[in-house]
Amino acid sequence: MRAFGQQRRRCGIAATLLLLAALASFDLRAESADEVRSQIEGSLARAGAILNQPAVPHGESQALQSVYAATGNAPLWSREGRATRQAEALLVELQNAPAYGLEAKDYQGNEIGQLLNLSPPASVSDDERWAQFDVKLSVAALRFIADLHYGRVIPEAAGFKLREDRPPFDLAASLKSLTTAPNVGRALAVAEPPFYHYGLLKDALARLRRLVQQADFVLLPPPPSNLKVGDAYAGAPALRRMLTTMGDLPSVDTTAPADPTFDANLSLGVRNYQARHGLGIDGLLGKATFTALKTPPAKRIRQITLTLERWRWLSPFKTPPIIVNIPQFRLFAFRTTEDRVADILQMDVIVGRTYPQTQTPVFEGDMRYVILRPYWDVPYSITQHEMLPKIRANPAYLTAQHLEIASGSDDSSPAVALTPETLAALATGKLRLRQQPGEDNALGLAKFMFPNNYNVYLHSTPAHNLFKEPMRAFSHGCIRVSDPLALATLLLKDAPGNWTREKIQAAMNGMASVRIDLPHPINVLILYATALATEAGPVMFFDDIYGYDRKLERQLGLEPVS
Repeated sequence: MRAFGQQRRRCGIAATLLLLAALASFDLRAESADEVRSQIEGSLARAGAILNQPAVPHGESQALQSVYAATGNAPLWSREGRATRQAEALLVELQNAPAYGLEAKDYQGNEIGQLLNLSPPASVSDDERWAQFDVKLSVAALRFIADLHYGRVIPEAAGFKLREDRPPFDLAASLKSLTTAPNVGRALAVAEPPFYHYGLLKDALARLRRLVQQADFVLLPPPPSNLKVGDAYAGAPALRRMLTTMGDLPSVDTTAPADPTFDANLSLGVRNYQARHGLGIDGLLGKATFTALKTPPAKRIRQITLTLERWRWLSPFKTPPIIVNIPQFRLFAFRTTEDRVADILQMDVIVGRTYPQTQTPVFEGDMRYVILRPYWDVPYSITQHEMLPKIRANPAYLTAQHLEIASGSDDSSPAVALTPETLAALATGKLRLRQQPGEDNALGLAKFMFPNNYNVYLHSTPAHNLFKEPMRAFSHGCIRVSDPLALATLLLKDAPGNWTREKIQAAMNGMASVRIDLPHPINVLILYATALATEAGPVMFFDDIYGYDRKLERQLGLEPVS
């Protein structure tokens, strides 16, 4: 069971069990035609006490009480001894929770449905059975709605420092709308994230669940060493079927599926697969590629469900944001608030190493200014552990690396000479080390600042060769961008001073460091998702480089997929 204190659990399994116990204590002597109404009234009092616990954050108890109060505690889900069409449709949605990336057991759709089909015990009146059905279905619906809208885990508990400024959501109105909805599925969709790529990923989840029943997934024998195009490979037929089913091999000669040759067309399918999984693209079955191909489909489904959970933590975009997806090593700079590829500038990035102390944090901030030809203020930890030993061993290291010792805290602070005294002050943090602007500066020619407690920002880099690597976790935590000129051009298009692409490029290659304030803050989200549905159809998967998927699995009470 999930850790109750760490999760946004509206009515967890424990609460449901308490509710069932409360429902079982109805007064069985009532015999009037208003029995269902009176049973509901008693049940609501008990359910309200359960739902009003401090750990429940979204007002489910108030929503439950207000909806029934508006009808005088009349049944919401039955009429004249029959379940309404909406109740039956809602039960189907609860039972089909995995289609939303949720767990069906959390909403007890099967158990609630049994109240419609099973004869009640002799000690339970028919009216009591209908009252149980009504309140239990309402409680399950509220939990389902809240899970769809807010997610099941508090983002901060999962390591995501996101803002808590979400617009209000009316749970009571959402529950009430379900009771009369012409289409219950569409009514539930109102609670889901409004993002286009959330919908694409949810659709991809449905496709993948169907596909795993149609192909010989992971039944691949190890390839021979140094397998080349044209060589024989016993797993070629199965690999061909797999790649065709997943859409990586769009055209296959129907006369050749049993051909045991690793041919050029099959190699093309492997290249497409590698591109979707963040692998080195060579069209061959190397160790990393073969390991990915052997990954169970259930693991890919899990990656999608965990990513859908994270989508639910996000507020609708108020302004065009910048998003960095850490495990994808990719930046998305939006031109509008719509998450459509045509309106997004994309580029590769380098993120923090996988060691705990160098990982890029997951958080949200506001970009406020850009610096062209920046100084690099060497972090104290790097000064202590990396720079000082080199300076002590070779004082010429300062000049060779264009480093200088500065006395103040800003770029205008004067440099001081290297002496035993200044070296001692540098070691204690009374002075600081900085690198002069230029092509070889560790920050490259541009720095994009969104002040935060982590001292993390976006910047360019002189180490352009690292962008050729498929796994780009090389930094101390900051994010290096592959096309700083394009990013600066987009961000500064409305800034005072007519900052055209040509003017920005000239400033990057000029002599002075230039700070340009943005006309309005730009929301920056450093996020973590190991699955992404593309608008073209294929789904991309990425390695869980920081272990956040494993952590979220534990918080959701899910068994790891081996």
